[in-house]
Amino acid sequence: MGIRVYKPTSAGRRNSSVSDFAELTPGAVPEKNLMIRLKRHGGRNNQGFITARHRGGGHKQMYRIIDFHRTKDGIPAKVDSIQYDPNRSARIALLHYADGEKRYIVAPDGLKAGQTVHNGADAAPVVGNSMPMKNIPPGTEICCIEMQPGRGAALCRSAGTSAVLMAREGTWAQLQLPSGEIRRVPNKCRATIGKCSNTDHDSIRIGKAGRNRWLGWRPHVRGTAMNPHDHPHGGGEGRTKGGRHPVSPTGVPAKGGGTRTPRKPSNSAIIRRRKSRRYGQLKLR
Repeated sequence: MGIRVYKPTSAGRRNSSVSDFAELTPGAVPEKNLMIRLKRHGGRNNQGFITARHRGGGHKQMYRIIDFHRTKDGIPAKVDSIQYDPNRSARIALLHYADGEKRYIVAPDGLKAGQTVHNGADAAPVVGNSMPMKNIPPGTEICCIEMQPGRGAALCRSAGTSAVLMAREGTWAQLQLPSGEIRRVPNKCRATIGKCSNTDHDSIRIGKAGRNRWLGWRPHVRGTAMNPHDHPHGGGEGRTKGGRHPVSPTGVPAKGGGTRTPRKPSNSAIIRRRKSRRYGQLKLR
């Protein structure tokens, strides 16, 4: 893995960089039976209202069906290839199970084509294997972590992310997440040994606005540049600073206000909250 920088033939080239894709398997072809076409929504819900702003356009993509459950226990799988996935920042691996089935998984860093991976409690704690956290030694780096048994991986799925299994107590496992939060999850939940691949993803420079448009991200418009019926900061004669504390388009405070539901059931599973970059440690209200 590495970063490739081109000669500055234009302003966009001068300030942009790309991955060298060295970890991908040459000549690998996506598995057609594991790809589906997703309908584009442009950030709109089923009523046609924009609920996710600045979305739309972008290059056409086929979604790769990823196995986040890893439930084929006791059946070894050979890594056929490491492939690029346009829908996520990490790389994916195509597995060929001994019974003939093929599945995609999020590839951990260091997984190579030709290796064999296993699922289940009897698997060894080596990179690429998936098992319940009650069978993983404390201090191990893990990724693709379930929050509830059988629900599929929900934590640490993006490029370069991983959590550390700190301890186990009773039916709980204690994790330190990339944000610094320390959380308990049931030790029956599964996780993959290792950290997610493509660790240099954060070092890539976009370089020009067009690359964000390829990804489906539209321009971010300031609230003060809008009309009053579009944003609370809009309107006024001439250029203004908003005239009030920063808020979202729906009037929710944008800085310093808590966004987590105060009585969310999983609050009891958080041992230490993550720290905010600007306001110190967040507190539950």
